[in-house]
Amino acid sequence: MIIAIDGPAGAGKSTVAQKLASQLGLNYMDTGALYRAVTLLALRNHVELEDEKQLARLARDMKLTVDHRDGKRPPDRVFIDGEDITKAIRSNEVSEKVSRVSSHRAVRSQLVKKQCAMAEGGGIVVEGRDIGTVVFPQADLKFYVTASANERAKRRYEEMKKEGHGVSLQSIEREIIRRDHQDSTRATNPLKQASDAVLIDTTGKSIAEVLGILANIVREHTGRAGNDIEA
Repeated sequence: MIIAIDGPAGAGKSTVAQKLASQLGLNYMDTGALYRAVTLLALRNHVELEDEKQLARLARDMKLTVDHRDGKRPPDRVFIDGEDITKAIRSNEVSEKVSRVSSHRAVRSQLVKKQCAMAEGGGIVVEGRDIGTVVFPQADLKFYVTASANERAKRRYEEMKKEGHGVSLQSIEREIIRRDHQDSTRATNPLKQASDAVLIDTTGKSIAEVLGILANIVREHTGRAGNDIEA
């Protein structure tokens, strides 16, 4: 089984995808980590973020491995050539630049190949921005997890405060709106809800509530995909 979970930044899809995978005994893949890894390499190697050819070469050649640790946070440790880059790919600088890198067709082409190889055999929950539309259009179940920009900004703000970052709620919300626009209007594989995906709006809902909705749909698996779910 392949379960695809797409949605914008800060909607909670990573958290629920991880917990859903653990609850169902499936593997988990955060495809965004691959784009972040390419972005980190580009910044380290002073590659221009508009240089599609060079970025695609980085995506093709990077030796990326993921160490899954069920029940840990984060559940995946990401390595490039043996270096643990788990924290580095979540830096503010990478977060601000990753949409530019992911907008390139050649980069996405290289990373889709890697994603398909990593998910070979199924039994996995995969989350990202084009999983149900491009990477795994044949997924057994598809979800589109979203929330209001203000709600997503508040969540990110609280996370960053805990990590000791001095940022304002307003600046985070502006960045989220900017990234939403960039992701949804890019020419290659834009962020959008698959026609057969279940829409889950997490605004005002706890992680437990959202997880319960997804888990029930997976268990039922009665062809309700494509309907909006309210709870």
